[in-house]
Amino acid sequence: MSLRLASLLGTVALGSAVALVVQAVPRSDHQAAGQTPADLIVTNGYLVTMNHQREIVERGAVVVRDARIIALGGMELADRYVADKVIDARGAIVMPGMINTHTHVSMTVFRGLGDDVPDRLRKLIFPLEKALVDRELVYWGGLHGMVEMVEGGVTTFADMYYFEDEVARAARAIGLRGVLGETIVDFPAPDAAEPYGGFAYARRFIEQYRHDPLVTPALAPHAPYSLDVERLRRVAREAEELDVPVLMHVAEMPDEVETLRKDRDQSPVEYLAEMGLLNRRLVAAHCIFVSSSDIDLLASHDVGVAHAMVANIKSAKGVSPALDMFRKGVRVGLATDGPMSGNTLDIIGQLGYVAKLHKLEKRDRNVMPAADVVEMATRGGARALHLEDRIGSLEVGKLADLVVIDRDSPRMVPFYDVYSALVYAALPSDVRTTIVHGRVVMEDRVVRTVEVSEVKARVRAIGERISAAVAQGIQ
Repeated sequence: MSLRLASLLGTVALGSAVALVVQAVPRSDHQAAGQTPADLIVTNGYLVTMNHQREIVERGAVVVRDARIIALGGMELADRYVADKVIDARGAIVMPGMINTHTHVSMTVFRGLGDDVPDRLRKLIFPLEKALVDRELVYWGGLHGMVEMVEGGVTTFADMYYFEDEVARAARAIGLRGVLGETIVDFPAPDAAEPYGGFAYARRFIEQYRHDPLVTPALAPHAPYSLDVERLRRVAREAEELDVPVLMHVAEMPDEVETLRKDRDQSPVEYLAEMGLLNRRLVAAHCIFVSSSDIDLLASHDVGVAHAMVANIKSAKGVSPALDMFRKGVRVGLATDGPMSGNTLDIIGQLGYVAKLHKLEKRDRNVMPAADVVEMATRGGARALHLEDRIGSLEVGKLADLVVIDRDSPRMVPFYDVYSALVYAALPSDVRTTIVHGRVVMEDRVVRTVEVSEVKARVRAIGERISAAVAQGIQ
């Protein structure tokens, strides 16, 4: 079969594609007999691989066995394999799942409270959490948010919250991949009676999920301003000892920046470098207030950055210089932040904002091309989480996290450039099927792993409890 490489200069030129066949399974008795066993085959798809060359197969197939992609290429490839489950993509886009690099998924239960008011974090969110957050709320709120992510094509998410073992339990139930961090703060928390009780909770959580195929446990120090120097250094030591990621809000608040500059003559990034936290383990959320020298530090220390454009602009804090970070090689992925901040949890809804606002901020319509935005949503998110060897692109040997996205809606027709269509036209509702770790979690818009109606009913009941508490004076 002839190979035709796509002409890729930021975006794919009209009609360009590659008919790529990758055969990574050695010949066996099964093959000699005609077909090799597989668990799942997705056929007749417009494959957007998001590999290093951004190769595309206009009419292709993906073969999955033991949760990994074992082959992908043209349609003739499907004839070489036999599987119990075959999905006909019917010409739809087949691509790696989106990666949400920072959220607080259980806060779906608080979504819509206190929008458009000042200092919501201290006046509303912290009091609500202190009064109401428990295991039940975290589990059902988390599962509710995960349904939304699955329906929007997210296959991996990074999360920071309390009772994070309940978030992990929900992720296991629905079948979603998560990098999940137990929150550590300098005040009593819903799951810790004493300040910094999150350290002990996190150790138990990490040991419980250390070898889980879907859950990567992590430490989640809340922010540079909500832990003291001693505890920040302790996070760095324990992350190294336990060999886990660190999830943290960084350079998000104006007063965070002003206080550190006044007290230590340092930026938040410089401060974390001194604390020993600026390294490959750190996923720094937001990074709105970072300088050129800060960006150089982030790049040289191999830090991941979660770019939450919509939440940042909704809070009127500003536009993070994520474009400059991307250009300098920083590991930048996209994020929604929590559903009280960005309100939605899908990544597709972020794409157009990321492209358009960076163009506006730079006064240059040529910057942040659509192909780069899709990269941030997939391969870039995997890089931000330091999981690019496992997820983020359709390649042989990687875990089978992929989505099928319809291109038959009026806004997707006619179809010229897949990256443009995804960034400027697609909606979360265009996601037809979501596959995580080789398991079909949603097919033809029906979530197969949990009962969505029960999840909604549980969250409505929790919402009534929250409404009553707010009415009684939690402001």
